[in-house]
Amino acid sequence: MTAPTPQAVVQAQLDAYNAKDIDALLRTFAPDAEQFTLHGELLARGHAQMRARFLARFEEPDLHARLLARTLVGNMVADHERVTRNFPEGLGTIDMLCLFEVHGGLIRKASYVFGANTLAAAA
Repeated sequence: MTAPTPQAVVQAQLDAYNAKDIDALLRTFAPDAEQFTLHGELLARGHAQMRARFLARFEEPDLHARLLARTLVGNMVADHERVTRNFPEGLGTIDMLCLFEVHGGLIRKASYVFGANTLAAAA
């Protein structure tokens, strides 16, 4: 059986995120996957830490990530997303650059660049 393409894995991750389906989301990541800010801080390592991180985010009723652009280079997938969030100061969006390293049909590493949040009232 052939592993899914890196694009298919990342799309499945995005679909599960938007469906707030934690089990489907974690199936797209290796059990020991790591999440980072780009060139910096470790955000989560492994499914247990990722589960807690995603479940906290899934509490936001308006959470939704919209894909603006996707680029593939080898096994690396770069997504530019606009994420609707429920920030403490209100409903808004944040642009993100998400870099996914995919091996054997699973995301092994993910790095994120977070833009500034824009409140809906200011948009």
